[in-house]
Amino acid sequence: MSTDYDLSSDVVWGAEAIGAFLGMTRRQVYHAAYQEHLPIFRVGSTLACRKSTLMAFITEREEKNASFRRGLPRI
Repeated sequence: MSTDYDLSSDVVWGAEAIGAFLGMTRRQVYHAAYQEHLPIFRVGSTLACRKSTLMAFITEREEKNASFRRGLPRI
């Protein structure tokens, strides 16, 4: 098993840190985690996420919504 991967640079620990990364409040992060709207997981009682997973999730949502918007009529 390779140990070249620096996990500490990819994982964000705690609702406040996740919120700072996403531009959300701590409460919004807890709500999104509870509703399972974001790829956030728990380690014990602490919320955590990977920056790389969040960025991939956001990119996927942007692409999905862009294709949805293309089909909407212009007003």
